[in-house]
Amino acid sequence: MQTNFLIIGSGIAGLNFALNASKKGKAILITKKNLINSSTNLAQGGIAAVLSQTDSAKKHIEDTMKAGDFHNKKAAVEFMVKNSKKAVENLIKLGVNFERENGKLMLTREGGHSEKRIAYIGDHTGEEIEKTLIEKVKANKNIKIYENTFCLDLIIKGKKCFGAYVIKNNKIENIFADQTILATGGLGQIYSNTTNPEIATGDGIAIAHRAGAKLKDLEFIQFHPSAFDKNISPKFLISETVRGEGAYLLNSKKERFMENKHPLKELAPRSIVAREIFAQLKKGKVYLDIRHKGKEYLQKRFPQIYKKLLEYGIDMAKDLIPIIPAAHYSCGGITTDLSGKTNIKNLFAFGECSYTGVHGANRLASNSLLEGLVFSSQIIKNLKKSKEDFSKIKIKKINMIDENSKQTLMCKKLKKEIQNIMWEYCGIIRDRKKIQSIAIPAIKKIIQTLAQTKGTNTAITETKNMAQTAILVLTSAYKRKKSLGCHYVI
Repeated sequence: MQTNFLIIGSGIAGLNFALNASKKGKAILITKKNLINSSTNLAQGGIAAVLSQTDSAKKHIEDTMKAGDFHNKKAAVEFMVKNSKKAVENLIKLGVNFERENGKLMLTREGGHSEKRIAYIGDHTGEEIEKTLIEKVKANKNIKIYENTFCLDLIIKGKKCFGAYVIKNNKIENIFADQTILATGGLGQIYSNTTNPEIATGDGIAIAHRAGAKLKDLEFIQFHPSAFDKNISPKFLISETVRGEGAYLLNSKKERFMENKHPLKELAPRSIVAREIFAQLKKGKVYLDIRHKGKEYLQKRFPQIYKKLLEYGIDMAKDLIPIIPAAHYSCGGITTDLSGKTNIKNLFAFGECSYTGVHGANRLASNSLLEGLVFSSQIIKNLKKSKEDFSKIKIKKINMIDENSKQTLMCKKLKKEIQNIMWEYCGIIRDRKKIQSIAIPAIKKIIQTLAQTKGTNTAITETKNMAQTAILVLTSAYKRKKSLGCHYVI
């Protein structure tokens, strides 16, 4: 197969890029599972942008920098905020129906924001954006979609990318492309407690690393403070907008504990709230309390959260909601410029797998959908068709292993080992000595075990990607000696 643009991933960044690229040439979009399986689809809160007269670009930039512990690249933050309103307007043009009152956009607030600036659709904003973009992509004749297609590796020759090796219909195929785009999402599944979908196994980070792409700030993993405390995987997220709309955090004694910890109380930046909850959990359960808002309001404002919690016997209008922190968002990733370019020619990266410098050491809530949109819209200026003769490129031979093999079963066990090691030693609070003496050797041992497997399949490569991403995160965490943002060392 051959195309102008190969897009790997079907979240907001991949879909938006595909729509832009289709104006310049032919695109192939591949996705590991179904199009809808992405972190975008699970995003409850909304998309932050300067949308009201009381707000300003200056305030949004300041809030983003403050949340990121001023480790952000200011030029990237300014660029994103400057283009924020246009990004939301483009979604509206595509047919995304944000909540309105008397024709005016309704806005909410989340942790770290000094103003109400988040456009939303109930508590399922990401799902509505994803559905709208999928509809447009499916209707576009210049975009071919291959679901259940797994990217094994990039086709690289002399610091130049020519496409990717993929598993499609249990066979390995080559897709050649003038330009290849990684929009593979996050890495939350390397942790035992995560809000990320099962597909978020750090594939883009591992693939890019093997290709020689530069990576940055992988130690900054944001732990969302309020995942539902239930033995399910992935963890069900209780949106930050629940606190934005007035929920209190209570400890096991049913006392509020954030009042003396930060001026913004329950709406302090996520890293601070997550650490305080983590400390309280050592003494007992932690809860969200929004009962004072009443049933009618809660069912209208948070319809999906209300319904989901009822399935587990929790009525938001009557009951406290037990919560725990969970791995949620990777602030670092594949280093790119403002148009998504990496240090590998013809390779681009967008969304959560990329590092633009926007988030710094800790992401400001609802900046993720915005980042994915803004940066994947810029590349249109850099798109070009190449005159490369792909027939001259040597292709490596890769053997397939049966999905029911012993090696595949072994990978299920190894995945859990990786997740437990990462949660224990590279979670909310970190001990660098233990990272060096226990976690890194343990993951290296898993990598050595996987290296003995001759051949591959989706499960084996995914496990290798998880192990490789884990070692990269651990190494970055060990190198950063002082606490910063969501990297907190003792």
